[in-house]
Amino acid sequence: MVGIIAVIGVLLAAVCLLGHVALCTHRAATAADLAALAAADTARGLRPGVACDEAARTARENRARLVSCAPAPEDPEIMDVRVAVDLAVGARLLGPAYGVARAGPPPSGSAGSGS
Repeated sequence: MVGIIAVIGVLLAAVCLLGHVALCTHRAATAADLAALAAADTARGLRPGVACDEAARTARENRARLVSCAPAPEDPEIMDVRVAVDLAVGARLLGPAYGVARAGPPPSGSAGSGS
């Protein structure tokens, strides 16, 4: 009986761990998207500031940290960012969850561009 309870406890802990990892992965993806959009808007002059500083601030506001931020080689108005979200203490051996995103101006001729 004790063995069954122990197995159930381990399975519940594993399910909780997987749920936490999924949540952090989703948070990292969302933070990366928002940070890339903030950086791209700043690079295009739509908001004041320095593009990567805005990306870092946006990542922090979404409980993530900016790992890298750089303009794309083909277009300086397109920004590539990578963010990390640290997992809870019990899951730190897995390392952080990462999110990667790219944002820039809409393609020419797209809807809403006034063309």
